[in-house]
Amino acid sequence: MPDTRTILPNLIPSPGQVRQARALLRIGQRQLAKAAGIAVTTLNAYEGEQHPVFDSTVVKIRAALEEMGLKFGLDGSVIDGRAPRR
Repeated sequence: MPDTRTILPNLIPSPGQVRQARALLRIGQRQLAKAAGIAVTTLNAYEGEQHPVFDSTVVKIRAALEEMGLKFGLDGSVIDGRAPRR
């Protein structure tokens, strides 16, 4: 697990980027939360901007999304890095 003290702010996906990433992958909060090893309520609170979460939680979310094939651009974009469907 990376040391969250050294993570640049632009490497932490925003709640909107996480929602966009889930939409690209066509997965629900439950599936992402399970893949990230966090509670669904934590993911829901983060995406809904209800309260801040630990950086380590967001690192888990990002890692799970990247394992599913997504990439995050430095400009705030969410990039689908999966192989094209045929």
